[in-house]
Amino acid sequence: MPTIADSLQDRIPRLNPLPAAPRAAGRDLLAGVLLAAFVVPVGMAYARASGLAPVYGLYASVVPMAVYGLIGPSRLLVLGPDSSLAPLIAATVIPLAGGGPGRTVVLAAALAIGTGLLSVAAGLSGLGLLTELLSLPVRHGYLIGVALVVGIGQLPSLLGFTADGDTLALAGRAVTATVDGEWTTAVAVVGLGSLLSLIVLGRVRSQLVAVAVTVAVVIVGVRLLDPAAVPVIGTLPRGLPRPSLPAIDRSDLGPLALGSLGVALVSFADTSVLSQSYASRETTRVDPNRELVALGLANIGCGLFQGFPVSGSSSRTPVLESAGARSQLAGLAAAATVLGLIVVAPGVLSSLPTATLAAVLLLAVSRLIRWRDARLLLVTRPTEFVLSMLSAGAVVVAGPLWGIGLAVVISLLLFVRRAWRPYTTSLVRIHGRKGYHDADRHPEGRRVPGLLLYRFGAPLFFANAEVFRRDLLDRVAAAGPGLRRVVLAAEPVTDIDATADQVLLEVRAELAERGIELAFAELKGVVRDRLERSGTVDVIGADRFFPTVGRAVRDHVKTHGVDWVDWEDDE
Repeated sequence: MPTIADSLQDRIPRLNPLPAAPRAAGRDLLAGVLLAAFVVPVGMAYARASGLAPVYGLYASVVPMAVYGLIGPSRLLVLGPDSSLAPLIAATVIPLAGGGPGRTVVLAAALAIGTGLLSVAAGLSGLGLLTELLSLPVRHGYLIGVALVVGIGQLPSLLGFTADGDTLALAGRAVTATVDGEWTTAVAVVGLGSLLSLIVLGRVRSQLVAVAVTVAVVIVGVRLLDPAAVPVIGTLPRGLPRPSLPAIDRSDLGPLALGSLGVALVSFADTSVLSQSYASRETTRVDPNRELVALGLANIGCGLFQGFPVSGSSSRTPVLESAGARSQLAGLAAAATVLGLIVVAPGVLSSLPTATLAAVLLLAVSRLIRWRDARLLLVTRPTEFVLSMLSAGAVVVAGPLWGIGLAVVISLLLFVRRAWRPYTTSLVRIHGRKGYHDADRHPEGRRVPGLLLYRFGAPLFFANAEVFRRDLLDRVAAAGPGLRRVVLAAEPVTDIDATADQVLLEVRAELAERGIELAFAELKGVVRDRLERSGTVDVIGADRFFPTVGRAVRDHVKTHGVDWVDWEDDE
């Protein structure tokens, strides 16, 4: 039996091996260099969306790629700034900063360290499954809300008009600026031209080519024509900052802790889904707790170098894969290339317009909206579609932190509702088919005389115990006076709590007054053990618990002398 020390050892990341073959290593190095051309503008764009200067997006790209390249359990995953985190970061740090850019940097770094510490602690504790609180509809809705928040927030930079306020205010300002013609012509030409170039080249070639070519052409064009015509990012600071702990006020701890929790939950949910999907393609397995620890260490390292929280990137990871990478050596090469850029030639990107960064970010977040998945939810799961849209609306109206919290609460309430009002049915026999089947779906089925086979489709607990009682007794009343036995087909009943246990005894007593027996079939052993400890098995009778429905039926036929000829043996 594994000890606690063994479990902890399994969750601690290990150094990744380098490719043994020189050809494979060369391929990974080239893929990393190509990835760097994509990472630089995208990372800077996400920094602006998070409320920070573009250079901090490079710090948040170099350090996490290097850390994850050394210890990350996934062979292809790329960590870095991401659109799903940008509004969470901005919503946490900007109100606390009070308009001071230097303080925003410190708070964002502290948020990254807090996120990392929570991730490491959760991973070492084996709590990787906590991310399952974010169901698929919640994630879809959250990403739709993020796309709207980030996209609308980039419109002033893309078109060249002034605006501030929340997302709804920005959307209204964009409309009035368009109607009144308040765009800056040069900025709008660069921004919309960049967006068109990214869309066209992305369809003809690839994302990597589209971003690299568009950025290069725009920089050259701005330098040749009029460098002062549009806002640009300017010369970047040279190299990485020295590692240090961010100095924050005690009053910031509460908001930062809450923000770290939200960021950590979203970050690992995105990272886990992406990591597992790539692992499944290669028929390998990535331990979620090791993934969580590696993600946490990457965030801690990022915060020490004035970065901000990061997660697995759904835009950069496919770029790395398409470039031919097969190991994390590619991530290390990308980190080294970006670091080389800001150490050797930080002025290369000085003429990059902020309008082009806005276009890069707009295109990235547009891919977060999965229209096909939304339509599928609408057709197959209308309730979950509504949940998804509520999540999106909550993110836009209340902000990402409150939005995701509300979405998780609604998800849990819907889960309780499904368990509170589960599907119930009686079972019948169908000619030519083994077993007993749903009477509502098979009205042609045969019912065993004097027997009600009843299935309750959920665990029995305090919230649905009375539902169980009413539904069962209603079916008993509808069955008529000839009923002799009720068998609970209990295969879906994975638990029975104390409240439900008491209700079972009361139901058994009510049935006994009518001369009807209560029996169980297919009850799981662990559930029966609990009923034995409470004494319920003794009250009902140990001989009334059957391993299969077929055994229960044959016992009923034999005990009560029922005229019943079955078509086949149910053993």
